[in-house]
Amino acid sequence: MDTPSQAPGALIPKSLFAFSLLYGGLCVLAGVLGTKLATLGHWPVLGDLAVESGIFAFLLLVVMSSAVAELFGQVMANRLVRYGFVPLIVSMVLLTVVIRLVPPAPFWNDQDAFARLLGQGARMQFAGLISYGTSQTLNVYLFSRLLGGQGKQLMVRAWVASLLSQTIDTILFITISFYGQDMPLMQIMEGQIISKLVLSTIMVPPLIVVFVRLGRWLDGQKA
Repeated sequence: MDTPSQAPGALIPKSLFAFSLLYGGLCVLAGVLGTKLATLGHWPVLGDLAVESGIFAFLLLVVMSSAVAELFGQVMANRLVRYGFVPLIVSMVLLTVVIRLVPPAPFWNDQDAFARLLGQGARMQFAGLISYGTSQTLNVYLFSRLLGGQGKQLMVRAWVASLLSQTIDTILFITISFYGQDMPLMQIMEGQIISKLVLSTIMVPPLIVVFVRLGRWLDGQKA
């Protein structure tokens, strides 16, 4: 399947520009949303499921990197993932500065709550960077290579790549963040992985179709 060519100095395609802006914003938002633990309700066999709310933004990142891989190729999608480190790191630095160095106004009494919800230790920040980079790169690789690559079985490739990459993301983040502490790591991982697999199954297949068709529409191609 051919992808739009870009000569040196050519304007960036509309879809790539739009997806890049949204991708960068969601990289930041995923960390903020992750401070809320959400219930997914009770499921037959699986039981009660709960997940950190950042997964909703993160699955959109998975979908968009896959959509960029489908429209512009694996190299461009990997570039998008690498550029995602920029807003992620900048947001971490700014949050740290605002929480630790910028004094609150005398009449503002929510500093402790603000720091508790949005502040992360260096270890968790490092875990977030490692898990983000590894899982997103793996997602792009699997999506691009499974079942013949571009143009083949779009929803299946996106679904399988998301399942595997989200599993790796959870294992890396929880292990790096909490290893050595008195916490039931395997139990935490199990619940998070099951919840993420359920959401990946529900969200990713339809959304990848939406984003690929949206991208082609923005670029004036046949959906």
